[in-house]
Amino acid sequence: MAPADQAGGGDAGRAARSDTGSDTGRRAPSGPAGGPPLAAIAASLQRERRRAGLSLAETARRAGIAKSTLSQLESATGNPSVETLWALSVTLDVPFAQLVDPPRPRVQVIRAGEGPTFTAERSSYVATLLASCPPHVRRDIYVVSAQPGTARESEPHMPGVIEHVVLSTGRAEVGLTEDPVELRPGDYVSYPGDEAHVFRALEPGTVAVLLSEHH
Repeated sequence: MAPADQAGGGDAGRAARSDTGSDTGRRAPSGPAGGPPLAAIAASLQRERRRAGLSLAETARRAGIAKSTLSQLESATGNPSVETLWALSVTLDVPFAQLVDPPRPRVQVIRAGEGPTFTAERSSYVATLLASCPPHVRRDIYVVSAQPGTARESEPHMPGVIEHVVLSTGRAEVGLTEDPVELRPGDYVSYPGDEAHVFRALEPGTVAVLLSEHH
């Protein structure tokens, strides 16, 4: 379920929130990675607010949050909830994931239980962002089933392809042929699909979700 599904974006989601300032202390603890990437969120909020030509006060008013809450977020403090960030993404007309996504390395690995997390205000709900979708990009999703033995070695795809893999069950080595990463259930890796890459199952019944991103 995406953050939007639980948060209830737009006017309905904003009406359900209290306009009393910071969200700190009203939700379950964040994951091991320490919760939202505050510096990335601060930079994104400042950038998108300026792009939209909105003042701090006007952005807060439209999002239905306190000006002090937005000020804290733009200074990389506070502890924003899914609802607050979703309201801001709607107000600024930017996808939720793009608003909160920190810079990504060429090859990225997120182990199970890690990654930037976002919790809800009034329910036991935690969303972990693995990867945002860039503008004007097509993504194809596959379920991969593999057994130990001969690895699936792929030649480079068309330029600009990025592959994302989340391991569901089993164990596998996945990634660039020259330096694959061992994944266990819940682990995530992304890598350039326009370079030689490999999927090697290490346990029977290995299953993964593969997302191919075409720029």
